[in-house]
Amino acid sequence: MTPSPELLQQDAIELLKALIKIPSLSKEEEHTADLIAGFLQARGIEIIRIGHNICARNLHFDLQKPVILLNSHHDTVKANNGYTLDPYDPIEEGTQLFGLGSNDAGGCLVALIAAFIFFYDKTDLSCNLVLAATAEEEISGSGGITSLWTNEVFNAYTGFLEHKVHWSAIVGEPTQLQMAVVERGLLVVDVRATGKAGHAARKEGENALYKALEDIDWLRNYTFEKVSDFLGPVQLSVTSIETPNKQHNVVPDTCDFVIDIRVNECYDMASILHILQAHLHSRIKARSTRLRPSSIALNHPLVLAGTAMGLNCFGSPTTSDKALMPFPAVKMGPGDSARSHTANEFIFIPEIAEGIATYIQLLARIIL
Repeated sequence: MTPSPELLQQDAIELLKALIKIPSLSKEEEHTADLIAGFLQARGIEIIRIGHNICARNLHFDLQKPVILLNSHHDTVKANNGYTLDPYDPIEEGTQLFGLGSNDAGGCLVALIAAFIFFYDKTDLSCNLVLAATAEEEISGSGGITSLWTNEVFNAYTGFLEHKVHWSAIVGEPTQLQMAVVERGLLVVDVRATGKAGHAARKEGENALYKALEDIDWLRNYTFEKVSDFLGPVQLSVTSIETPNKQHNVVPDTCDFVIDIRVNECYDMASILHILQAHLHSRIKARSTRLRPSSIALNHPLVLAGTAMGLNCFGSPTTSDKALMPFPAVKMGPGDSARSHTANEFIFIPEIAEGIATYIQLLARIIL
């Protein structure tokens, strides 16, 4: 029997309060994983556990049907020094619920779990639902959502490897329930300029710092040609610079600097690196290309269902597990990204109820 909307909301809020009470820094989510697993099992839902990731599928799962993944994370960042409240005490004040992870992304997670439960035992759905409450999102860790894609248990349970072309996802992040259809990628590049050491008094050597500054000046003035309708241009910043020697009278033979690049969906990581290498004299090395820009077609059923409900599409400047999904995904959820990682983090309780209702309505337009 499908729980009433009131019961779904009540259970979701109580689950969120329980999650807030348990510290769950990235890579330390064991106990919140236990809580989520127990919550689902108590409602007769079979789960599989992969590390600190909890997954479930709808009761009448059919490998011949496409899959919509419902994903959000249960890890948090560390509480910052600005907290005046106990970050692990779920305090209610009026319509606000305070606590670390309440907004990012606890409200989204419990609302998605409620929507999954609503559809869990329904028959004749046109799509399967897979729930994934995942770990290590805040650090894009290898023990998070990417650990599912090649896991034998997950693949046997969901048929992912054979059928991933038919998968799509709703990624629960606080977006005020608007749809992020594109998301910036993050590319961090380490750069080394090389010169020749010498005595500063005699103007010997080749100053690697000056060589680095020439490249930095090019970076400061360069504009990437392709501009996204949702995200605008690629954003590039040089964020640190240093030389290894600290002696005032030695011309440095190396100089290292770091480039932070926020990539729009018009480029892939390889294209960005090719442009840099073609113009810079220094040696470049990408730290990682995992957090790629991502987009979903505006005529995808998830997007069409959302726009039919009056939801807006936008481009998100922040990265999430959406970047690590090898299939189309929208990012949306209750709460406000501006509250994430702030002191005395909170979510409005009515936002959770609205999130549950919106997720259910969106899915119903597709799978019923």
